[in-house]
Amino acid sequence: MQDPREIYTVDESIAAEVALGAERAGLGPTMLHMVRGFVDAGSAGQVGAEHLLERFTPRRLVTFDVDALLDYRARRPAMTFDATAWVDYAEPELAIDVLTDGEGVDLLLLHGTEPDVQWERWVAAVRQVVERFDVPLLVGVHGIPMGVPHTRPLGVTAHGTRPELVADHRSWFGTVQVPASVGALLEYRLGRWGHDALGFAVHVPHYLAQSPYPQAARTALEHVERVTGLVLSPDALADAAQEALEEVTRQVSESEEVAAVVRALEEQYDAFARAAGRSSLLAEPEDLPTAEELGAEFERFLARQRPDGS
Repeated sequence: MQDPREIYTVDESIAAEVALGAERAGLGPTMLHMVRGFVDAGSAGQVGAEHLLERFTPRRLVTFDVDALLDYRARRPAMTFDATAWVDYAEPELAIDVLTDGEGVDLLLLHGTEPDVQWERWVAAVRQVVERFDVPLLVGVHGIPMGVPHTRPLGVTAHGTRPELVADHRSWFGTVQVPASVGALLEYRLGRWGHDALGFAVHVPHYLAQSPYPQAARTALEHVERVTGLVLSPDALADAAQEALEEVTRQVSESEEVAAVVRALEEQYDAFARAAGRSSLLAEPEDLPTAEELGAEFERFLARQRPDGS
């Protein structure tokens, strides 16, 4: 592996501020990581990161060399052309910022675009930052699509490097194999290096997975607050969450087929809640739609809303 120190730079003046704050507090800052990766249903992590960056003034601590980490041809950044000239470039970034929460407590936020290459080198670089600033805990956030209705509270799957970190959370899955993400690899490696790390995967309704769903970010931040003691103002997302819910409700009401599918999901959800702890947790499966059926029906409905019907 090439030297991880060569793919990032540290602002030493900000680093000195972080070190001084840690000395006064008696421990290092918690790090949240919300890197945009392979799966982030409802943009739970992305909306959460944007909320934190807008509400709590960021100070750039670490800047990663995106040229060494991204495949531009696989994920081409957007550029804006206006009449006769290129006027804007959505420059990708991957960085760690220092934020100060609602109670004056420092935290670190790792955010930006997931690396395409050199994952192990990048994870080793993050480890160096974690150990330099005595970070006691890393917490990740993202959304996953689930066959659940938007009319019920969002569930969360918690995972961590030690069972004690997630002891208060129900396990929703057995053993499954999924495509890797850099956030998952970061948690996995840090656990084997003796660092505490955990994550929250918010259960986003399958049919809303491709659109920003602020309630998912709000739910995630509420869980982060509980486990870290940080004050992150998730209620500031309440208005956006309500607007999104009202729009979904409006669209569902315009299609009896979609409304029927949502009602079936509600029955399944409620049956699960009633049967929690029993050997059979779901209602009779033959009467319930699969996630694929729900997604296909909702896509057909949305297609009918477009002027060209495409």
